[in-house]
Amino acid sequence: MTPGIRITWTLGTHGWAECTVEDRHAKAELTASYITGAPEEFLTAVTRLVQGQTEVRAQFEAEPTAYRWIFYRAGEDIWCRVLELRHGGDHDNRGTEIWASQLGIDQLARAVIRCFDQVAQTYGESGYRAKWGEYFPRTELEALRQLWRTHHPSQGGSADNADCFG
Repeated sequence: MTPGIRITWTLGTHGWAECTVEDRHAKAELTASYITGAPEEFLTAVTRLVQGQTEVRAQFEAEPTAYRWIFYRAGEDIWCRVLELRHGGDHDNRGTEIWASQLGIDQLARAVIRCFDQVAQTYGESGYRAKWGEYFPRTELEALRQLWRTHHPSQGGSADNADCFG
């Protein structure tokens, strides 16, 4: 199993963000536009994995390029693939895999919580809205955090003390 994952979400010009996903073996940079609810969709997908769903997806639109996250869960293991597609409506088999990893559900949940906690700390919720054009995904982040706490009570739902490649 690949040890750990790091995800960053950096706001650019109004309505655009760069998302970097990396583990100790590979790194991919994705772009997202605010034309869809990319952060909310991503957080909700990870929440569904923590709930026990076995396959979920999230997509970032980069007009016209799209980046599709595909997650498969078996027990506590997650297989994650990121595809780059020329157009958002394309089938998976038309995409190019730009990143893939196998990790634990705990590692993924902590990395995503850590990522969006950092976003809130860096920009503040009003700064986020000014740069992204939409409200900070507080509801989705807290839903993930609460569910993770329920599944991992010893962690207290905080990703702060974990290794960056958690």
